[in-house]
Amino acid sequence: MNLAGIDTLAKAPLADGDVFLGGRWLPAADGRTYPLYDPATGEPVRWVSDAGAEDARAALAAAEEAAAGWRATPARRRSEILHDTFRLMLEHRDTLADLIVLENGKARRDALAEVGYAAEFFRWFAEEAVRIGSSFADAPAGGFRHVVRRHPVGVTAFVTPWNFPAAMATRKIAPALAAGCPVLLKPAPETPLTALAVAALLAEAGLPDGLLNVLPTDRAPEVVSAWLGDERVRKFSFTGSTATGKVLLEQAAAHVVNVTMELGGNAPFVVCADADVDAAVSGAMDAKMRGGGEVCIAANRFYVHESVAAEFTAKFGAAMTAVRTGPGAREGVTLGPMINRAAVGKIRSLVQDAVDRGARIAAQGTVPSGPGFYHPATVLTDVPGHARILHEEVFGPVAPLTTFTDEDEVVARANATVHGLAAYVYSRDVARALRLAERLEAGMVGVNRGLLSDPAAPFGGVKQSGLGREGGREGIEAFLETQYIALDWPTV
Repeated sequence: MNLAGIDTLAKAPLADGDVFLGGRWLPAADGRTYPLYDPATGEPVRWVSDAGAEDARAALAAAEEAAAGWRATPARRRSEILHDTFRLMLEHRDTLADLIVLENGKARRDALAEVGYAAEFFRWFAEEAVRIGSSFADAPAGGFRHVVRRHPVGVTAFVTPWNFPAAMATRKIAPALAAGCPVLLKPAPETPLTALAVAALLAEAGLPDGLLNVLPTDRAPEVVSAWLGDERVRKFSFTGSTATGKVLLEQAAAHVVNVTMELGGNAPFVVCADADVDAAVSGAMDAKMRGGGEVCIAANRFYVHESVAAEFTAKFGAAMTAVRTGPGAREGVTLGPMINRAAVGKIRSLVQDAVDRGARIAAQGTVPSGPGFYHPATVLTDVPGHARILHEEVFGPVAPLTTFTDEDEVVARANATVHGLAAYVYSRDVARALRLAERLEAGMVGVNRGLLSDPAAPFGGVKQSGLGREGGREGIEAFLETQYIALDWPTV
């Protein structure tokens, strides 16, 4: 695939797709394919090559062969390739957004925002690539020197989710390449096209063959087990559910593979008595509805002080009711379909459980008639503490609201979860907001803001929300090993 191929990829119905292996576009070794569905219609739109264990081993061999040359490539050259990829992503922003809408379903405005966010990882880590350094110092006791150097960890393997098909790929690919590591990538089976397009852009930017291998597959265990079962893979990064992450951690442990895990979330959104309610509503819409709520850091549990609960509920309900639902490509749509039928079923089940336990639907939007995987924007009030929706990640456009009166109470309730990815606090009192933020068990906290992701900041969680950090300076550290050399030489 060349750049012309990227520009037509979203418009090629029912065409066979390829894997990207060793710098070449190839069918799966055994010729298998699987259908890719448009969430807006539920209909298949094309066929995708279905990579298996043989392809996984071939990709690993290609990555290993390319590793030494990339490790020896000057950091400035690696940086230039990443900078050029950043530029190419922006040049092809519309096409990439079309691909995301086609396979993920999200509203086009969200898809465009994702492309910009995804591209920024290439720019940020292009700049970090040239800052990897070593140190030289005298030993405090004298007599010899300490040399501390950093070098690439080796071949890396990634598994990315469907909710951000561009950004979750570039957040891993960019720092790995910047650090000098070759990459094996298995994108989600629902959204492979965007990852393949990113691979084509990197190739156009001059990335040598074998350094990025992208294997779409509907038989993930075969591919991932082939990688994690091979001692040549020295770094593994996964974004997805906590349950799957636990299984993969067990596999990685067999060869003591360095891992980064970004797992499930159950983010609390706290609105204090002194909050600017209009700002809180705006932030709630960002934190809840970005990407249709199918976001790991989406606000999942809303705790609103009882003194402002009525005002917040009315204004938030009005905003949710005004959401326009439909096919993501349609002009004016702000909420696209969910990823598949199963996702809609889970959301409905959580809402019904809450209602059965006494919750009330305070506000709800509409969905288009006809095919597609849609769920309306919904606000629930009077949600009891034992409702499943307060304990399970809803991953959809539903906001359960509860009230609180005491700071200690809300902290205890917010922290009563095995997850700890993100949290949000709204208060005009900066001291109160920071005090709450520091007490919340979350890897990231948005204070008076509903959007907190930034390529220049470390992204990750605590407890069962994951291990390690992506983005920021920490993002490249994950792909570097530290070597200490005790240095002495004869004196004359």
